[in-house]
Amino acid sequence: MKYKIPPGVFDTLPEDERDPWKSSYLWNYVEREIRDVAIDFGYSEIRTPVFERTELFHRGVGETSDIVSKEMYTFDDKGGRSMSLRPEGTAPAMRAYIENNLNKKGAVHKLFYIGPMFRYERAQAGRYRQHHQFGVEAIGNPGADQDVEVIDLIHTLYQRLGLKQLKVCINTLGDIESRLIYREKLKKYLSQYSDDLSDDSKNRLEVNPLRILDSKNPRDQEIVAGAPTIDDFLSDTARAHFDKVQELISLIGIPYEVSSNLVRGLDYYTHTVFEIVAGELGAQNSVVGGGRYDGLIKTLGGPDVPACGFGCGIERVIQTMLKQMVSLPKPDHPTLFLIPLGDNARQECFKLVHELRQQEIRVSMDFSGRKLNKVMQYANQIRAQYVAVIGDEEISTHEVELKEMDTGERFKAPLHRLSRIMRIEGEKKAFMDVWSELSQPFEDAREQEFFIKKLGSSIVQTSEVTKDLEVALENIQNIVEQSDK
Repeated sequence: MKYKIPPGVFDTLPEDERDPWKSSYLWNYVEREIRDVAIDFGYSEIRTPVFERTELFHRGVGETSDIVSKEMYTFDDKGGRSMSLRPEGTAPAMRAYIENNLNKKGAVHKLFYIGPMFRYERAQAGRYRQHHQFGVEAIGNPGADQDVEVIDLIHTLYQRLGLKQLKVCINTLGDIESRLIYREKLKKYLSQYSDDLSDDSKNRLEVNPLRILDSKNPRDQEIVAGAPTIDDFLSDTARAHFDKVQELISLIGIPYEVSSNLVRGLDYYTHTVFEIVAGELGAQNSVVGGGRYDGLIKTLGGPDVPACGFGCGIERVIQTMLKQMVSLPKPDHPTLFLIPLGDNARQECFKLVHELRQQEIRVSMDFSGRKLNKVMQYANQIRAQYVAVIGDEEISTHEVELKEMDTGERFKAPLHRLSRIMRIEGEKKAFMDVWSELSQPFEDAREQEFFIKKLGSSIVQTSEVTKDLEVALENIQNIVEQSDK
């Protein structure tokens, strides 16, 4: 019997030539950038279980949402408790915030997560039954500045990843007072066309009419085009909040547009909602969605604390990068590949590989003992940057010949200096970047003063360490001289 992967999920391989977006080196690259950007913005990582009690999602996501009503993987555990694989990351993060009393450890908490989510839905481009999300939760700050920082974070990430054709769409759902008034006005308008609405929208008319605003059904869209907008029903507080959001987005130069029909698929959103779209994924062109949800933590039994955030699918991000042909890193490869000739050389190479790896140098060696031309083909296949063949002569002379695989250039190197040579090779790009920055002339006297002060401080610290070493050496010499007597 041959076992096959279940529908709606996928394997991530070191390199997938048929579906390059499934290559693990691209996932590693994107996840590194995610962590770097999140940390740059002051966010810390949180990890929650992949399953939670089902009632958490019923309460936190909303009984009327498609996720809860149609898409969750739910099961009873052996204790008879209803559990569900997490379909999204916000409710679990809020549960962890409440359960671990994070509100007592500071007024503001900025968290991010990366992990798999599970939804049973029709598989389509960029959407899978197990998909992977990056999300942030900014807890404790009710201001518009926090909303915009969250938008800035994900926009910055996409810029670093090289994404193009991005469009930031924002809207407001108002505060609870505004939303309740608007909900009734919208419901009254849509009820006139109840017979013409799609089946999904008919079901939503009573329980969550705002969801009809983002229906993709052409007939629904025609009806919605004449619907009242929430802008006419905003309270003064809600309007001031949204005005400030637009002011701050403009201040930092992020292009955006107000989309009056933009709502989020989860029931807990209030005030600001947003999404960023890219025109590369067909019908599913949104690459992130988020907003503010001030009442969620209280709804889940916690303190009345404001929060906002977003969630984005990593699959969609990588697919969009490939379709836009952005500059991508090459697959991981060894900096150095050693080929031993004979048992003695194998022993020496095994030891040398260990020593180099302890210094964080990417190095591999041949274990197969095949003919040299076959091993060289393998070294080329794994994209080794340098290759060194080591036999009895190299061991006796303590010298090897390094071959750079891309250029074919060869040069001699002492065995005991390999670690330094490979370290410099591995860090040369970072070194050149720093050197390029330092080569720029100072344009401001205060910048020059800061740099000279820091450099002087480093010199003083180095001098102090040197003096301490001189004292220690003198003490050791005194001990040795006394023991000789």
